[in-house]
Amino acid sequence: MADDCFEHPRLAAIYDALDPDRSDLDPYLRMADEFGARRVLDIGCGTGVFALLLADRGIEAVGVDPALASIDVARDKPGSERVRWICGDAADLPPLQVDLATMTANVAQAIVDPQPWHKTLRGTYEALRPGGHLVFETRDPARRAWEGWTRENSYSVTEISGVGSVASWVELTEVRWPLVTFRWTYAFAADGGVLTSDSTLRFRERDEVERDLAAHGYVVEDVRDAPDRPGREFVFLARRP
Repeated sequence: MADDCFEHPRLAAIYDALDPDRSDLDPYLRMADEFGARRVLDIGCGTGVFALLLADRGIEAVGVDPALASIDVARDKPGSERVRWICGDAADLPPLQVDLATMTANVAQAIVDPQPWHKTLRGTYEALRPGGHLVFETRDPARRAWEGWTRENSYSVTEISGVGSVASWVELTEVRWPLVTFRWTYAFAADGGVLTSDSTLRFRERDEVERDLAAHGYVVEDVRDAPDRPGREFVFLARRP
């Protein structure tokens, strides 16, 4: 199940406008170059921002996401015909043999239950060619990022063409370790509509992730720092032998 911010058509349509700075994707583009990737699987592709950036560089991109509303937004973007879009998850993929698979932003942490998490790692392994890489990020639990998820820290108003003013903010609702749940609220000035989206993330320790990867046959080549959030996240680079 996808969160409403990705699954609800009205929220999916404004997702990019509410989060226009995607410089967090730059390190993933650099890693695609680093590995000489010509075919990339973008797991949890959402509205297709990263997959389309890959396609702009001449890379064959496959975007997979369980949220149909987000996939529909991606398919409506210019150049979307260059990307293969799949509505589903990485646990059940067609044969692909990609050079690189990615889970950007919150994707890895949003897979909260152990069984889907292990199915994702297994399905991704099968989608990689021998020698291919899986790259993803996850927050360092020691930094306790959720303590800053308050209305005061997050409230903003965004003017969106054809929509009008949308106020949005996040509030922490529950910490039941290792799960952290929070709620985004979206208030539409044009018609007074208010929508909410609840999300839960799983905070995994570095050694837990490394064990999970090894259990599915991956070789962990490196654990890097996130350039845009130094000291706050782990970026895992794993290879299928």
